[in-house]
Amino acid sequence: MERRIFHGKLTPRDIAQSLLAEFNRGNYRTQMVGERHNLTVQIATHMGSSSGGQTALTINLQEVKDGVMVQVGKQHWLGVAASLGVTALAALRNPFNLIGRLDDLAQDVESLTLTEKVWQIAGAVARSAGASHELSEKLSSLTCEFCDTANPVAEPNCIACGAPLGKVQPKACTQCGFVLTKNEKFCPNCGKAS
Repeated sequence: MERRIFHGKLTPRDIAQSLLAEFNRGNYRTQMVGERHNLTVQIATHMGSSSGGQTALTINLQEVKDGVMVQVGKQHWLGVAASLGVTALAALRNPFNLIGRLDDLAQDVESLTLTEKVWQIAGAVARSAGASHELSEKLSSLTCEFCDTANPVAEPNCIACGAPLGKVQPKACTQCGFVLTKNEKFCPNCGKAS
């Protein structure tokens, strides 16, 4: 399950509505379930659709402290693989059969890029809301543990009292590189223990 956090003034519903608008058409059907702070969007092909194989994908959208965490589950490929196999066998028997399967082939190719399209939509919604996948607001300054003065990130000493700021400096996750505060025991981006 791939996970990303978009920081800024963004809600799970913003991304969910965009996913519904994009995928609730053609051979796909979508549904949204959950509450305001934790939504799940399911995208699947219509049962008995006229072209392409069957596929399904689940996207979890959860509000976090300063943004939205998006988790995209593993896509179900079996139906798409079967449809591509039928197309390949038909083309082997008679290359002209490929002409009759162009709709199936186009739908299968679209299904193969479903996860990538979900990430593109989530990124576009985040950018339009002024949110980003970059540093969050919580890391825009560091608070001195001696005098509680806000200091710029990477400042070696407090600008007010001169105390060293080494203990409050952020660190990077060793697995994904996401910036962590000293209090975070697990990476909010990939879940690895810090």
